[in-house]
Order: sequence, then structure tokens, then C-alpha cells
Amino acid sequence: MFNGRKELLFVYSVKDANPNGDPLNANHPRYDEDTGQVLVSDVRIKRTVRDELLRIGEDVFIDGEPKTLKERFEELKAKLGTSKGEDTLKKCIDTRLFGVTFALGKESFAWTGPVQFKWGRSLHRAKVEFIQGTGAFVTTEGGEQRTFRNEYIVPFALIGTYAIGNQYASNKTDATDDDFNKLVEALWNGTNNLITRSKTEHRSRFLMEITYKPEFNGLIGSLDERIKLTKNDDSLLDDDEQLALRNIQEVKINLEEIYDKILLLKDEIEKIKIIKDPDFKVTHLEDIKGVLGEDRVAVELR
Repeated sequence: MFNGRKELLFVYSVKDANPNGDPLNANHPRYDEDTGQVLVSDVRIKRTVRDELLRIGEDVFIDGEPKTLKERFEELKAKLGTSKGEDTLKKCIDTRLFGVTFALGKESFAWTGPVQFKWGRSLHRAKVEFIQGTGAFVTTEGGEQRTFRNEYIVPFALIGTYAIGNQYASNKTDATDDDFNKLVEALWNGTNNLITRSKTEHRSRFLMEITYKPEFNGLIGSLDERIKLTKNDDSLLDDDEQLALRNIQEVKINLEEIYDKILLLKDEIEKIKIIKDPDFKVTHLEDIKGVLGEDRVAVELR
């Protein structure tokens, strides 16, 4: 099981791409019309993680291919040399982390995953643009008029998401600290590896993982809602400036509220791991290191 409760904050940027299209709305980017924020579902975030885990050779249950539960289960049984559903799925890192509902034949069970992601939200109001382009082929044989393609893009967005690692649920699925470490790496690297036509220019910018001492059952909570996006002079962006944002060089994120919470919980925190894009400006990192000490805060520029 996990050695202690974990919290995860992840911020990434999207430029001229579709972060998460809604198939029931002409693949329009998911969008909160009231706040103007771009949304990304937890399912999309888990898909990024699973794809990267698959790429590095990990066994996953949901591989993204169109097949029935029975077909996928038979594939895994043959590969892993197992027979029962529970034995098979405990060998799959995604079910250990995210849980699963399984019902096949006489065997059925459901695991609540120890890692639960919130929906991601842009840290600012963002535009959605509808663009048209010309296809490669004409509409009829011998014709001159080419086909048209329509699509939506987001010119720029900084998106934040948050996850909790529950040590008690990990005991049920046999998820380990090593599994969580692989999730963290897959989230960072997998986002950078989203190199498709609709997902290119996704870039990991900042990640914070907080691990608490084994006996502690609390948490800070909603780390994504406790960060502020500001201009380089520390002032907030107005609505027009948020919509016009196109580059991370124009802004930074302020961790003051998270720092204040860490100050209160400093005796309950085992360690903090931070990965940061060197080009991305983040305030209060030195303050966090000062509270916990260099031995408990690891900062990696990547």
C-alpha cells in the first residue's frame, strides 16, 4: 500500500490545440460558459497516463483499443499466465491505481481506485476558436471543389488538475509507492508525448507531490484552487488580459496559499517533490523549502 496519503498538483499548457473535445458537441473543447474556463475530464487525464504507461512497457487493463471486456481479459490472461479476474487485474498498474468494475461470468467485483483526479480547469478565462480548412480531396470525381474540414482549437490555456492518493484504498488494490511514482512520471512525460494533430503543443510546466506521514489522515485539499495566476509584477490579469494570454513568459503562479497550509501542517508532511519547467515562474518555492528543510523538499528542473 502507499506509505502515506498523497496530494498531487499538476499544471500544463496547451497552445493551438483541443485539450479535451466533447464528442456530443461536435468535438467542441469542454468549456464552462459561466467562468470562461476550459475543462479537461479526469478520464482524459487518466488516458494520458495509461498511454504513457503502455509506451514504457507496463501492463494496463484499459489499453484504449475497441474490444469487449471478455476479449481484453482473455488477452491479459494469456500474457500474464493468470486465470481469475482479481489475480489478473492486480497485475495491471492502471487498475491498481484507478480501480475497476469487473463482471464476467461468475466473477464480479469493484475496486475504488486509490488515486482520484478532479476535472482539470484552465487557471484563467480562455478563448475557443472555430477554424476551417481545405481537405486534400475534391468532393466528386473530376471536380474542382475540395472538401472542407472544421475544427475547434484553444489558442492558449494553462490548465491545472489535482489528485489524491488514498493509502487505505491502495491496500485493497495492492497499489504501491512505486506505482504512484510511475503515475507521476507518466503524467509529466505523457503530457509532453501527446503529439497528435489535436493534442500537439501540450507541455508539462509544474508538478507538486505532497506525501504525508503514515499516521496522518488529513490533507490540504484542492491544491489547484489554491494557486493564483498573476502577471510578472504580481498583479492579477483582468478578463481581457486572460483571454489574450498566449505565452507562459507573460505570467507566473503564486503558491502563497499552499505555503500557508504547509506551514500549518509541516509536522505531518513526510516530503514534497516538485518538478518544474525552467521557463515557468513560480513564487514561494524557497519559502516552502525554508519551512520543511532541504532534506524534505526535492526540486527538479525538467
